[in-house]
Amino acid sequence: MAHANGAPDDGDADGAWRFFPYDEPYPNQEAAMAGIADALDDERNVLLEGATGTGKTISALVPALSYAREHDKTVVITTNVHQQMRQFVEDARAITREEAIRAVVFRGKSSMCHIDVGFQECQTLRDTTRSIVEKESDKAELSEQAQSLLDGMREGESGAADARSAVTDELDALDDELEELKEGNYCEHYYNNLTRNTDQFFQWLFDDVRTPDEIFEYAGKQNLCGYELLKEGMEGIDLVVCNYHHLLDPMIREQFFRWLDRDPDDVITVFDEAHNIESAARDHASRALTENTLESAMNELEDEDDSRAESARNVIGTFLDALRDSYEEAFGFGEREQVGENWYDLSIANQGRRDDLTMEFLQSYEGRGIDVEVELALQLGKQLDEQYEDAYKNGEATTRKECQTLQAANFIADWTEMGGELGRHPMLSVRRDGGTDEIYGRAELYTCIPREVTRELFEEVHASVLMSATLRPFDVTEGTLGLENPVTMAYGLEYPEENRRTFSVSLPALFSSERDDPGTQETIEEMLADAAAFTPGNTLVFFPSYAEAERHHERLRTNPDVDAELFLDEPGVRAEELRREFVGKDGAVLLTSLWGTLAEGVSFDGDDARTVVVVGVPYPHLSERLEAVQAAYDRAYRGKRDAGWRYAVEIPTIRKTRQALGRVIRAPDDFGVRVLADKRYTRESSSMGKYGVRGSFPVEERAEMVDIAPNKLKFAMLNFYADRDAYDGDPPRP
Repeated sequence: MAHANGAPDDGDADGAWRFFPYDEPYPNQEAAMAGIADALDDERNVLLEGATGTGKTISALVPALSYAREHDKTVVITTNVHQQMRQFVEDARAITREEAIRAVVFRGKSSMCHIDVGFQECQTLRDTTRSIVEKESDKAELSEQAQSLLDGMREGESGAADARSAVTDELDALDDELEELKEGNYCEHYYNNLTRNTDQFFQWLFDDVRTPDEIFEYAGKQNLCGYELLKEGMEGIDLVVCNYHHLLDPMIREQFFRWLDRDPDDVITVFDEAHNIESAARDHASRALTENTLESAMNELEDEDDSRAESARNVIGTFLDALRDSYEEAFGFGEREQVGENWYDLSIANQGRRDDLTMEFLQSYEGRGIDVEVELALQLGKQLDEQYEDAYKNGEATTRKECQTLQAANFIADWTEMGGELGRHPMLSVRRDGGTDEIYGRAELYTCIPREVTRELFEEVHASVLMSATLRPFDVTEGTLGLENPVTMAYGLEYPEENRRTFSVSLPALFSSERDDPGTQETIEEMLADAAAFTPGNTLVFFPSYAEAERHHERLRTNPDVDAELFLDEPGVRAEELRREFVGKDGAVLLTSLWGTLAEGVSFDGDDARTVVVVGVPYPHLSERLEAVQAAYDRAYRGKRDAGWRYAVEIPTIRKTRQALGRVIRAPDDFGVRVLADKRYTRESSSMGKYGVRGSFPVEERAEMVDIAPNKLKFAMLNFYADRDAYDGDPPRP
């Protein structure tokens, strides 16, 4: 199925196809490129859903680069998946072999810094280093003047002696300034950037598409700062590959576009794995402040004799006390003992009034007025921050100190002003210090509706293309991200349908009570044993949680009829190492959580995963954050029945499920079986109200679902794989 406007005419093809780096397009790529080209002409955003391996990246880049070249714009393609970043680099390199475009891969400073300093320290070092270079340049000019005047004196030139005396005085003063600057902190790598000829670096940079690691290594050998050179080389570039945060964080985005020397309207953005934008934008928009920062601010103010310090101590100290009192009061019976080294959320929200922390703060506060004293604290914090800047710049401090008063005052100002807004949910969390075993707290303004962050981005750039294998339903994507009237295109799995089967197994609906039933557990165990036995290759099994994966791993491990090698993905374990070990086996089974890292953005090719099983409907863990998101969407979409459930729970769950199913069938000649094990996936789900999820899948995917009883799955799999001569030797016996 496609929502595109036909293939490109000859004129469009002549312009865009110069950038196409491969011999033949996949089916529907021409239509996708034509639709995107038309949308760019009309300055409209695009939502493009296409199955894995159908060439979405090239479908977006070819018309985007063509339009950008014709209209002097820059294309920025971005993802939050490391493996996809590597694929972008390969696609960009392929394109550069067809057309001479300048492309760079950009990454944050922290991963490219040779001296390992923070952002603020780097800014200070850069300013100082630039001052040194500028003063050295001034010194060189003055030295030339002094020499010229000396020549004039020898020739008896009138006034030359007085003029030279003035110049030498200025030189002496400049020498003193330079000596003082060089006694302080500056960056030798950046100094070399400013004083050496770097033409060779830029020639090397644009000879190919270089990765940040390659730039770091190349620049390091020459004692240069590759990060700053990369920023300098981005001006007017054709294509940039980067991470989400360069676009989703408003402050970083403003700097990023400045480095590109582009107005926002001169930028075309392409988002891959765009179903992840919602959660990424939510993280960027949320604000948090820990008890430790508040304590540090109080320590910072302890000996401060500025007249504003009393107000700052009052407002920050009151908020600190309110934070402590609030989490102590929020602990339920036995809850304090459950707190570990990860943040543990406590409920402080109330119906009809502000949260408990805000109420405690307001009731405890005594002073000249919160707004007045917060403003005084902000003023003092800015002054202290400038003092720390100067101390580091002048070499009086070895590190660039961060002003804790400024951080605390900024957060308290936001908390009091924004805490009651729609889509902002006040949260209180606690964790246990690993060293002291003491509990400390964190206040957080959790952002429920990410469109407040993303709408501005999509409105200010020329146009954006959002790509994913799981963007539908498009109306939900439009609503959550604040997109106005985008062009929508959807292409299903275009590989031969006979190469795949999707079975919806009529297990009981695996709600929590049913999952604990011994008979249900036995049925799941037998079904998984059958799936492993009749898969000619490896089997991937996804559960709603790591706990469920562990439970069934234990059951299969002790089942004498299971001779497959079993792998268990556990939280805190490096999933990539587990994946590499798993794909090196034949006939193995990997059990994991659908909410882990192996459900998307990870490639399992051929026998690496012939069968994928999703057990149950993997709704996310019910939490106050999820409830807050539901409530925010219900308020934002009054009149839409079950809007909160649909936007916050159902659609994200189905997208995750579809991502997991996409781990098989990765190429035109690939084949495999996908299993959805729960009656909520079957036709019977139509009578289950909002809990029946079959109707949430795209229509063409529903058409491929074959309802089957658990004990019949092995026969269906045997028939499918035997028809493809997939078994090595005789087929297994059912």
